[in-house]
Amino acid sequence: MRHGKKFNHLGRQKGHRTAMLANMACSLIEHKRINTTVAKAKALKQFVEPLVTKSKEDTTHNRRIVFSYLRNKYAVTELFREVSAKVADRPGGYTRIIKMGNRLGDNADMAMIELVDFNELYKGGKKEEKKATTRRSRAKKTEAKPATEAPAAETSENTEATE
Repeated sequence: MRHGKKFNHLGRQKGHRTAMLANMACSLIEHKRINTTVAKAKALKQFVEPLVTKSKEDTTHNRRIVFSYLRNKYAVTELFREVSAKVADRPGGYTRIIKMGNRLGDNADMAMIELVDFNELYKGGKKEEKKATTRRSRAKKTEAKPATEAPAAETSENTEATE
């Protein structure tokens, strides 16, 4: 029976599984998105999200803990410099899994796993830009109306004064 066994073993022994997840996590941190099977993506999400949480506080202890999982100093540096800066205000949910259909060779369910803050298409930043432009345009229109009315009033007064 499988009572209380929540971890997906992915058909591998422990050493192979941890090495594979560490390599996939390094690739995810380096490239910001990778394509893999759905089962591996879900296992990778559980593996990498605590590491991203640790990277928010840049201490020597946290760097050593993350390095013990990733075993790649370039990935650790990337995680603590660029990734942690982008996810600093996010309380969790650093990765997104998007299902992509089945693989041609063996019909396996494929998925793309990506870091949420590095995708410009799904990011809410474009909406903020639109709001900023509408506010500016409204502000310009309201400022422009009194400026156009004032010279018109002056010209009518000038014509009355000349007559």
